[in-house]
Amino acid sequence: MLPHDFQPDCYQTLLERKVESVRALLAPVTELEPTVFASPKSGFRMRAEFRVWHANDRLFLAMFDPAEPRMPIEITQYPFGSIAIQSRLEPLVDALNQSDVLKRKLFQLEFLTTTTGECLLTLIYHRALDSDWEEQATALGIALDCKMIGRSRKQKIVLSDEYVSEQLKIHDESYYYRHYEQGFTQPNASINQSMIEWVSAQVGDTERDLLELYCGLGNFSIPLTRRFRYVLATEVSKSSVKAAQENIALNQIDTLNIIRLNAAETAQAIRGDREFRRLANSQRPLQTYQFDSILVDPPRAGLDADSLQLASTIPTIIYISCNPETLTRDLIQLSDTHEIAKWAVFDQFPYTHHTECGVILRRRPG
Repeated sequence: MLPHDFQPDCYQTLLERKVESVRALLAPVTELEPTVFASPKSGFRMRAEFRVWHANDRLFLAMFDPAEPRMPIEITQYPFGSIAIQSRLEPLVDALNQSDVLKRKLFQLEFLTTTTGECLLTLIYHRALDSDWEEQATALGIALDCKMIGRSRKQKIVLSDEYVSEQLKIHDESYYYRHYEQGFTQPNASINQSMIEWVSAQVGDTERDLLELYCGLGNFSIPLTRRFRYVLATEVSKSSVKAAQENIALNQIDTLNIIRLNAAETAQAIRGDREFRRLANSQRPLQTYQFDSILVDPPRAGLDADSLQLASTIPTIIYISCNPETLTRDLIQLSDTHEIAKWAVFDQFPYTHHTECGVILRRRPG
């Protein structure tokens, strides 16, 4: 998002346009009205990345307009970013400009922050980093109260932790997470909490089990253990599985099992089409689960054929989507077996055309 995209006075109008656009897309599969969750108008992004532009022995943070890709736009303020990001921009640029060691061949930087106020800053270079860089970067981290990481080709230097600690409050209960540098996290913490609370409220309490595909670091899985007997969650990324296991331990949960399978492999394992060595050390045999709900939060491409087939066999489907077009495609296919009970629009990405949706589907009678 570029500075001119910040239009707080127009926020409600822009949101209404988004909702109307998604409502039109989903018209073939539902006449229900969505519940709409608005974002804070500013300070909502927990992570951000900036190019670093060098001109006349001075650097500045830059973004680029797709219409003018060769013309850097200097970023001096970033109202979309969390307070932890906004408060550090000016002192960071000043410090970098005062240090030849820190600014030499620096081409990008990335912020990762949390609602707890923690901040991790990654500086990315076109050169090898040495002890002089480590000394000055350590001092910069202390001055900015930031955890620091340096990256260059085939090099990663972690000067403190490589994660920030997050705390989310879901229905008055607190949950704890480690968000790792360059790992996937939901960018808008306020909307993320709304999504988890909405899903939790829709599923209610049950004595049966939940299957989750694309679980990431356990963002949904961990709070939803309060609603289900057991949760089996799958994720293909090794780093995300590692983070999820740490987050399970942080929250002292013993009813959540994470396995490293992709969505298609999970479907094959549950049908019994294939056996996977990765299931050998599973906390519970796959056959002992009694799934009455499945949660899917796929990438923009939507669900693959195996995942769609698997979802169609489970009574309740919770579908979180970052792409209303592929969501609509998948809902049309699922309409043979399920009908939409509730849906919601979450303004995860204010001032853009991107929209996050949540849909609850129940198996049709008969």
